[in-house]
Amino acid sequence: MEPGYRLRLYLLTALVLVGFGVLLNRLHEFQIERRTEFLNQVPGNRTVTIREPGIRGEITDRNGITLARNIRKYEVSFNLDEIRDAYLAQHESDPKIVRLTKKDGMDRSKEEKDIVSIVKDGEASTIGRLRQIGLAKNFKASDLRTHFLTHGGLIPYSYRTDLSYDQFSKIAEHNLALPGVYVSIRPQRKYPFNSLASHVLGYLKQWEKGDVPESDTRRYNHYIGDEKGIAGVEASMDDVLRGPEGSKTIVKDEKGRTLRMTDYTKPGVGAKVQLAIDAHKQYLLENVLRRAGRAAGVIMDVNTGEVLAMASVPDYDPNAFIPSISADRWKGYRENKQLSPLTNRVISEFAPGSTMKVATAISGALKGLSGNSFSCTGYVAYGNHNVGCWIWNMHKGSHGTLNLSKALQQSCNPYFNKLANTMGWKAMVEGCQMVGFGKRTKVELPGEKPGILPGSSVWRAANPSAAMTPVLSAFLSIGQGDTMATPLQLCAMTACVANGGKYYQPRIVRKAVSEDGGVIIPDKPKLVVDLIEAGIKPKDFELIRKGMWMAVNVPGGTAGKVRMPGMEVAAKTGTAQTTDNGKKSNNSWVISFAPYENPQYAVCVLVQNGGSGGGVCGPLVHLIYSGLFAQNEGMKLPLAPQTEFVGNTDRIEAIPLPADVLAAINATEIQDVVETGDEVAEATSETISRPADNADTPTPTLTPEIDDEGTVIPKAVPVPEP
Repeated sequence: MEPGYRLRLYLLTALVLVGFGVLLNRLHEFQIERRTEFLNQVPGNRTVTIREPGIRGEITDRNGITLARNIRKYEVSFNLDEIRDAYLAQHESDPKIVRLTKKDGMDRSKEEKDIVSIVKDGEASTIGRLRQIGLAKNFKASDLRTHFLTHGGLIPYSYRTDLSYDQFSKIAEHNLALPGVYVSIRPQRKYPFNSLASHVLGYLKQWEKGDVPESDTRRYNHYIGDEKGIAGVEASMDDVLRGPEGSKTIVKDEKGRTLRMTDYTKPGVGAKVQLAIDAHKQYLLENVLRRAGRAAGVIMDVNTGEVLAMASVPDYDPNAFIPSISADRWKGYRENKQLSPLTNRVISEFAPGSTMKVATAISGALKGLSGNSFSCTGYVAYGNHNVGCWIWNMHKGSHGTLNLSKALQQSCNPYFNKLANTMGWKAMVEGCQMVGFGKRTKVELPGEKPGILPGSSVWRAANPSAAMTPVLSAFLSIGQGDTMATPLQLCAMTACVANGGKYYQPRIVRKAVSEDGGVIIPDKPKLVVDLIEAGIKPKDFELIRKGMWMAVNVPGGTAGKVRMPGMEVAAKTGTAQTTDNGKKSNNSWVISFAPYENPQYAVCVLVQNGGSGGGVCGPLVHLIYSGLFAQNEGMKLPLAPQTEFVGNTDRIEAIPLPADVLAAINATEIQDVVETGDEVAEATSETISRPADNADTPTPTLTPEIDDEGTVIPKAVPVPEP
C-alpha cells in the first residue's frame, strides 16, 4: 500500500476513535452523571424510596423495670437535592441561576453558597415558609453546605428533632407546599432513671453518614441510618437491640410535592434485653458508694454468677448523649482525668492488695498445702530486701505461728509469702488463673481489662527479661508489685469461695428475647470450673471460708466494721499502696459474702485514695448488706431517678457508721486492726495502679454549634468542676 493511502487510513481511524470517545463521554454524562437532573425535567410523577431505621429494643432489669426505652421523636428533615431542584424549576428562566448550577464548568464555591441561599433566603424559601408558620429554627449553615456537597439528597439533613405533637401536626398540614421537606415520627432513646446504672447501660451515637452501604446508595433515594451503641450494654448488645429496617415509597409530582405513599414496610423492633441487675439493689449500691469520692462496687449472686448491681462513681447521665452531646460537655468528661466519670471502675485495673491472699490460699489448696502452718517474725528477708507484715510496720510486732484461717483473719503477709514460695510461682499462677485473674471475665461489657498476673504468659511476653524471683512471688501473694485486678474479678472469686468452689462466669445480661418471642440469649448460668473437681478437698476449702468469717466475727480480724447483728458475714480487707496524681495513696478494698451458711451474695467494694480497707470500705459493705437483708425480709428498697455524681479526689481516712449501727454491732469488741498497705516499700517502689481514664472511649455524636450567619451560639451545658 502506498504511503499516502496508509496515512489517510490512519487519520480516518483516529477520527472514528475520537468520535466514539466523545460520544461515549456524552452518553456517560447524560445517562449517569446527569440522570437525576433529566429525570426531574420529565413531566409526570416519580417515586422516592426511603429507608427507615429499626426500632431499638428495650433494656429492663431482672424484674421487668425499664431502664432504657423509646419515646416518640417528631423530626423535620430536608432532602437538599429536591429543595434545589424545586427552586431551579421555579427560576428556570433566570440565566444567572442556570449558570450557577450548570454541571459543566460550574463554579463550586458559588454552588456552595447557593444551596444555603436557596434554603434560607426570602419568604418563598424553605426556611421562609417555615418561619411563616412559626416553626423555623436556627441551624448551622456550614454543616448544611458540607452535607449537601457530600451526600446530596441520599441522606436527609436533620433540621429539627424537638417538635411537639402540635408542631408536628402543623407542619404536616403545610407539607404539600414544602417540596423536599419531610416530617416523620422516629423513636428516641430515653433512660428514665437518668444516671442510674449508667456504666452498665452505656450510651448511643447517632449513625455515621459515611456508614451507608454502597448497595443502599443505589436502592434508596433517602437514607436514615440506625443509632449505634458505643458503651455499656448498648454497645455489647448492639446487634441484638437493633430492629430490622423499614422502607416506604412515596409518589411525588414534577414539582416535588408529595402525592401518596404506594409501599410501606414497617420497621421492626429489636430484642428486649433483660439484665441480671436488680434496679432497687443498684440504687442502694450507688447511694452507698456516693459516700466516697471515687469508688466501685459489685453485688453478685454466688450461685449463678449474675451481677445484681454494678456501680462506679463518679458517673454520668446517658440522656446527655441523646440525640447528641455538646462539645463542651464532652470535653469536660474526656479531660477530667482524675475523676474519669466515663470509666467503669468495676472492670478497670487496680492493685488488689491483701484481697489477693484469698487467691493465694486457693492456689495453695490446689497443691494440698492448706494444712501447713508458717511463722511470722514481722517480715521475710529475700536477699537484701525485706517484705514486712503490717504488724511489724506499725508496732514492730509479729503474729507467731499461724494456720491458714488465722492468717486470713489477721492478714499476715509472711504467711502468704512463704506459702507462695513453698508451692512455687508456677502453681501460684495456675491457681490464680483458675479463678479468673490475668484474663477478662467475659462479662457482657466492652472495655473490660484483664488485669496483670505476674508470671503468666502474657506478663512474661511483656517482660521478656524479667524472671519470677522469690521476692516477686511474695509480692504476687499479697497483691502488690505488678499485680493488677478488677473489682469484678475479685467479686467473682469471692462468689466461688462462698458457694464452695464453683466459679461462674459473671453475667450482666440475663436473657434476650426477640419481638416474636424467640429466645436469643437464654437465662443459663455459665460454670467455668469446679475447684472441688479440680482437686481441692472440701475441708481445705472450708478453711478459706472460715478465715474470712473470722476476719469479721472474731476479735483481731481486719474486717470488724462489716459485722452484722443477726447475720454472719465473711470478708477480707485489702489496702494497696499506690500513687494518685503524683502523691502516695491507697486503694482500699473489702471482698465479702453472706450469709456464711447458705450464702446468697458476694459484695466487693473499692475506694480510691482511702485510708484502709477495714476503715473505709468496711462500713460501706455493712450498709449494703443492711439494705440487701432488709429487702430479703420484705422491706421495699427505694428507687428513683439519679442525678450525676461528680465525686472528688479527697483523701478518706475512714467512713463512720451511724451511732445506732455501731451500738447494734457492739463496737467495743471490734479491734481496730489496720493494714498499712506499705509492706513492700523496703523492697521496691510503691505499686502504681493503672489510672482509669477515657483514652479509648469512642467519640459520641456532638451537638453542632449554631453559626447561621450571625446567629448567637447558645451557651454549652456546664460541667461541674471536681
